[in-house]
Amino acid sequence: MSRRILPAVLGVTALAGCGGSGGTTAAKSPAAPSVVASASAVAPSPSAAPTPSPSPTPTAHPTGAADPALQSFYGQQISWASCSADPDQQGTDLSVFQCGTAHVPLDYTNPAGDTIDIALIRKTAVQQGQRLGSLFFNPGGPGGSGIDYLSNTAVSQFKTLNQRYDLVGFDPRGVGRSTAVHCLDDAARDKFNAQDHATPTSMKDFESACAAGSGKLLPFVGTVNAARDLDVLRGVVGDQKLNYLGFSYGTYLGTVYAQEFPDRTGRLVLDGAMDPSVDALDADVQQQIGFEGVFEHFAADCVKQSDCPLGSDPQAAAKKAADFLDGLQEHPLTSAKSGRTLTSAEGWTGALGMLYGSAKDWDYLRIGLSQAMRLHSPDMMLALADNYNGRDEKGHYSNEADANMAINCADDGSAAPTDDQLQQALQQLHDKASYLNGRVTVDDLRIGLDCGAFPAHGTPPQAITAAGSAPILVVGSTGDDATPYAWAQHLAATLSQATLLTRDGDGHTAYDKSSCVQTAVNAFLLAGTMPAAGTHCSTDITG
Repeated sequence: MSRRILPAVLGVTALAGCGGSGGTTAAKSPAAPSVVASASAVAPSPSAAPTPSPSPTPTAHPTGAADPALQSFYGQQISWASCSADPDQQGTDLSVFQCGTAHVPLDYTNPAGDTIDIALIRKTAVQQGQRLGSLFFNPGGPGGSGIDYLSNTAVSQFKTLNQRYDLVGFDPRGVGRSTAVHCLDDAARDKFNAQDHATPTSMKDFESACAAGSGKLLPFVGTVNAARDLDVLRGVVGDQKLNYLGFSYGTYLGTVYAQEFPDRTGRLVLDGAMDPSVDALDADVQQQIGFEGVFEHFAADCVKQSDCPLGSDPQAAAKKAADFLDGLQEHPLTSAKSGRTLTSAEGWTGALGMLYGSAKDWDYLRIGLSQAMRLHSPDMMLALADNYNGRDEKGHYSNEADANMAINCADDGSAAPTDDQLQQALQQLHDKASYLNGRVTVDDLRIGLDCGAFPAHGTPPQAITAAGSAPILVVGSTGDDATPYAWAQHLAATLSQATLLTRDGDGHTAYDKSSCVQTAVNAFLLAGTMPAAGTHCSTDITG
């Protein structure tokens, strides 16, 4: 499932960003490593980077393999081996995959200093004699695990691309099995997620926990550094150009890569595009307006079903659902099975999580609301919230939420919004997204956007055109609630060489919802055939 918590809706921390459709964790590696004290401290192995020389010193804006101080990282060899399985997960055949680790500088302006690990997974091309190279994936987030994503989708979704590409997933810096950000323990995360309204104290506690657990890593987890890591990975697998398929936040990583390394772009596809020109406050407002529309579409569909708990009037159904979810603030539901409590925050989390995908996902939300509203059982809604929040059946969380906050704050170098800007945003939300924001206040908006004590380093470029890049394919969906269609339109118009492919329909990202989109994207990645400008595709995949 995608990752995105709307801070104004839930009154909790801003997890700004989005993810493509993913799956449950399947591949397992040892616990994510911490920052290595220096490159020379890496234990000797075929995959370890040779100790970089303390000189020459790179420029303030590293240029990649051409930078003498970075050549040892580009020249390292990954020791690919079989992937270890997670005994708690079933159904994924990891025997077709290989896993490995690359080493990159913590700080690219000081590559002789500390290093971190980047974990990878790959499925080698079926037709090795016609192999085109490697195709890198990022499923979104920020904070989404490329290892989990690829291990769950390579066989089902990308079989055609795998004929001629090695499919490569990776956990970006700060995420999952790579050197990862760690903030809250499981009990503290349970409490944090259940808050109906975050407070300055709870946010300060969160930031303090991140600083205590990952203080050395936090300043360097931004997207610019992740793009530099991606270029190292490109070089390590032996490709002259980067071929890449990014979803949601993954489109931002791909865009930043094209800006940083335009001459190394191969075939890049950006599905569910983010617009770098939109600031955090405007992005939240636009996304919530998008979710409001899909929430109304869900409610209108629900009343057509015999088990809908929202009545038979499509005009009143959305309000009834919103009133119930808001009412959990005063009347939370406690599970007779687990003893856990469904708060308004987690109720909205479970509901909005189901609005990311296709209409098929609406069935789960309808059932969850029916059980909660008619039977006073919160178990289904808690399960939907857990799925979204990365909480497994044992109550253990992935680090995705921690990484999401840390990466967004590392990327955000803008000034905090003024009271007038917050008030204007609140008015827009009340006017255009009132179901989702009936109880939101200016303080909720302010706290949700506050990066507080998070250090902001490596601010990404403000004007991204990727001048000199190869042609880029941007994919947008007219009913995308998480990354509005207007973002894809603007990104395609802003990039120096880009074509926009449109899917007509609801849901976040397009590749998994349209055979027409799949055909067009595959033709571009496999043969370099760009779809004609103005091409529209229908939605015909609902499972």
